Amino acid sequence: MLYILVLFPLAMAAATFALPSNRWRPWLLPVGALVYLGLAAVAIFPTGEQEALWGMEGWLRLDALGKVVLGLLAVLFFLCTLYAPAYLAVRLDRPNRVFCANLFVVLAMMTLVVFSHHLGLMWVAMEATTLASAPLLYFEHNARSLEATWKYLLIGSVGIALALFGSFFLAYSSIKAGLQSTLLFEQLVEIAPKLSPPWLHAAFVLLFIGYGTKMGLAPMHTWKPDAYGEAPGLVGTLLAGGLTSCAFLAILRIYQICRAGSEAEHAREILVVAGLLSMAVAAVFLARQRDFKRMLAYSSVEHMGILVLGIGLGGLAVYGALLHLINNALTKGVLFLSAGNIHRAYGSKVTDNVAGALQRVPLSGALFLVGFLAITGSPPFGPFVSEFTIASAAVGSGQVWAGGLFLVLLALVFIGMGTTVLSVVLGNAPPPRSEMEAGAEKRGFRDGFSTGAPILLMLVLVLMLGVYVPPPLESLLRDAAALLEGR
Repeated sequence: MLYILVLFPLAMAAATFALPSNRWRPWLLPVGALVYLGLAAVAIFPTGEQEALWGMEGWLRLDALGKVVLGLLAVLFFLCTLYAPAYLAVRLDRPNRVFCANLFVVLAMMTLVVFSHHLGLMWVAMEATTLASAPLLYFEHNARSLEATWKYLLIGSVGIALALFGSFFLAYSSIKAGLQSTLLFEQLVEIAPKLSPPWLHAAFVLLFIGYGTKMGLAPMHTWKPDAYGEAPGLVGTLLAGGLTSCAFLAILRIYQICRAGSEAEHAREILVVAGLLSMAVAAVFLARQRDFKRMLAYSSVEHMGILVLGIGLGGLAVYGALLHLINNALTKGVLFLSAGNIHRAYGSKVTDNVAGALQRVPLSGALFLVGFLAITGSPPFGPFVSEFTIASAAVGSGQVWAGGLFLVLLALVFIGMGTTVLSVVLGNAPPPRSEMEAGAEKRGFRDGFSTGAPILLMLVLVLMLGVYVPPPLESLLRDAAALLEGR
């Protein structure tokens, strides 16, 4: 039955591509996403009779960790598709056949990453996700989007090549130990204590760098500012909340193997150092950042660091990292979609040309401002709860230095982002400086229900997770954390 969740988006991609009307094609997106959301709900919360159908053994499985990521992908994709028809309606100057079809293909490949319990299949699915998302980045069809797409593909190719080498090293670690070679995760976890430690260590480093490149961890993050800066807000949301979550899941799979073997401490040290390094690099580049969409890219670098830091700290911080995975994805949706609205209203994404968003597009400007407060860990929003959980777990486990540095970097990021965000939303709008800006002002883009309601719904979910975590989600997160901790 797991095949259904992979094949259905592919079938929707074919139907979307075949539909001739640019005007009606985008409406297939929310329809397909709603059906996918229902299928995902059945997979995540099956009845007794359905349990065996959804929990296949072998190459495809849906464990507790996969359920968390699958649910996130289903909800995030559905909310994005609610926004898509309104966005594409004001972009009738661009054909959307490839754009709409590839959104479903990306969803199918991300789903395959979630289900993959074979190292080789997961690698193929991850690369397929990258290739399918490349045309989405090139939607604007200009020189900057072309450059961003090529950088995304080239740097991603280097990362995926390193991940392939890491997969070979992991397979060889079993041969070196005199065992039968395997790439199935459950078998690797079972034989992990017997794997050759040097080869297992080398495999983790290569796989972490490879999938860390896909995730956008510093210093492998260099594709992110260009890709996020040039991608439509809808695509930026799926990259920052979907694709990076799949890459994080791949790292967690490898960590599970090290956790069961002899490399647990080494892996945790690498995760902690890499997490703090990503946060530090993001803090530096967020200072005096003039491009508010590139600002969101560096914010993503920061939050990828928070995720791996939480896993590296262990204990309660693992639960905090998994909760933060959800909080970050939904809050990034608020920021990317509202930033996209502001970009269309002004025809620019540079603070020199963008000011007074609260006056010109009051709803998007307000959502952008509140999204900034949420993503920087301000109460009562979801990221505050997950970041507080990670910080308190660091102090409680005796890693006070990591917890203290974590809080300092959060403060620096708040200051850096705040300067840019306040420049965008406050003040008076400057006169247009180019034909593109003048055209955007003349067209007079304004907030509407169709472009604002999906963003507002995301913000409501972020606020809800700050004051109340539903028991079913709480149970899923606890089970996933226990799986990662080997309990």
